[in-house]
Amino acid sequence: MTYGADGAIASVAPTDERVPRTVTKRTTVDLDAWPYPKQPLVPLAETVHERASVEIFRGCTRGCRFCQAGMITRPVRERTLAGIGEMVDAAVRASGFDEVGLLSLSSADHSEIAEITKGLADRYEGTNTSLSLPSTRVDAFNIDLANEISRNGRRSGLTFAPEGGSERIRRVINKMVSEDDLIRTVSDAFAQGWRQVKLYFMCGLPTEEDEDVLQIADMAHNVIRAGREASGRNDVRCTISIGGFVPKPHTPFQWAAQAHPDVVDARLRKLREKVNGDRKLGRNVGMRYHDGEPSLVEGLLARGDRRVGRVIERVWRDGGRFDGWREHFSYQRWTDACGGGAGPARRLAGVVHHARARARRGAPVGPPRLRARTRLALGRLAGRAGGTRAGRLPLDAVLRLRRLPLDRHDIEVGPSGTTLLPLTVVNPLTRADAGAGG
Repeated sequence: MTYGADGAIASVAPTDERVPRTVTKRTTVDLDAWPYPKQPLVPLAETVHERASVEIFRGCTRGCRFCQAGMITRPVRERTLAGIGEMVDAAVRASGFDEVGLLSLSSADHSEIAEITKGLADRYEGTNTSLSLPSTRVDAFNIDLANEISRNGRRSGLTFAPEGGSERIRRVINKMVSEDDLIRTVSDAFAQGWRQVKLYFMCGLPTEEDEDVLQIADMAHNVIRAGREASGRNDVRCTISIGGFVPKPHTPFQWAAQAHPDVVDARLRKLREKVNGDRKLGRNVGMRYHDGEPSLVEGLLARGDRRVGRVIERVWRDGGRFDGWREHFSYQRWTDACGGGAGPARRLAGVVHHARARARRGAPVGPPRLRARTRLALGRLAGRAGGTRAGRLPLDAVLRLRRLPLDRHDIEVGPSGTTLLPLTVVNPLTRADAGAGG
């Protein structure tokens, strides 16, 4: 790796002649042929997720613009009913866990999720083994699915992730979930005996304003109202959990400037005031959130190149610990590790929320011929308008991927049956596409 005078990557070259200059993506087509882990590790200490984990499918079709995993794990590949059943049986026998998590980016999107949950619930009925769906979408969820999941276990609560408080911001991030869908779903759940709902949101999203965040309070209050009406009880609960938005590489938001911690913290304070402002409803709403400063470190780790390794080592040698964000990560410690003084601190800040970050983003990912149109969901956020790119977000990678076959990104089948898809890797700290050296 060589760097220019401004610190940007100048070139990338293999260190061994046997290594190809272009990295290709390998895609396992048949997940049933790879049922891992067959012998899951069982830790001696208690862990956060005390359960056996079984991946039921890989990839996602939703195209949320903040989601790195949804972009890099495509295409969608599902495990079969028989394959999932064998994996669950092997995991329970080998581990002794009494809960099995059916994992994916959006587990309720599996085309046979109803058959999967009913079959497993029938198999383990009368035992101590329960099922969980840690990741579900409002528009793919139904009460029958919830009842099957909870048949052999306790009803601890339902979890959904609207991500944005307002309809406008959800359109920006392509999280096409309406509040009406959410209210309808939670009303059915509360009517069936559920008492608690947890909602996940992000703060600091691109184009976000204070009002977008404050509408989270309105949504939580509406959930409580709907729950009380559907159940006839006043003990229903809604917990809102909020994290700071961190732009991730290989997503449409990879070049978006990250909100300053002061902005995030101020919006969260206003949100708490609005939640608690309604005393009758606010007492049934819990609020958990992470302050904005640790998110800057996450942004550095997410979008930094290999040089960040030296920073991590320096933080560790200076006494930084890596077993928690709030307790042990100091933003000033990280800026000091970049070289010390105000100058390096400003350079670190520039990685995540520099005022000209979007103007300096350089070449976007994907085939060059596709341009955003006004009729697309991105609207005026993407591409060029009036001959200028100022204030515009990069083109949506989801739309670009639709043009891969037309732009000679051919799909090959390797000797082991795997699919090979040529992929251009872009370093978010450079101003130009890494190209063949990526």
